[in-house]
Amino acid sequence: MNKSELIDKISADAGITKAAAAKTIEAMVDGIAHSLKAGERTTLVGFGTFTMSLRKGRMGRNPQTGAEIPIPAKNVVKFRAGKELEEILNS
Repeated sequence: MNKSELIDKISADAGITKAAAAKTIEAMVDGIAHSLKAGERTTLVGFGTFTMSLRKGRMGRNPQTGAEIPIPAKNVVKFRAGKELEEILNS
């Protein structure tokens, strides 16, 4: 499912316009991003938890030349599924 398909589903299920569904999704993604950037975790009970973690820098290899290249440290988002979501997926 991509973003436009999700917008269609939310619009149909909630009985709202596609524009309102799109605005809702944008607001949710923006809220999660701001929370993570501030160093906070975002928990959606029943769905899961988003956290930010620092991935350390390391040395990698260029697959074409075999030369070593430095890979810089960066922030990554981690997601841990909630109990209800795991139950839905494993039933």
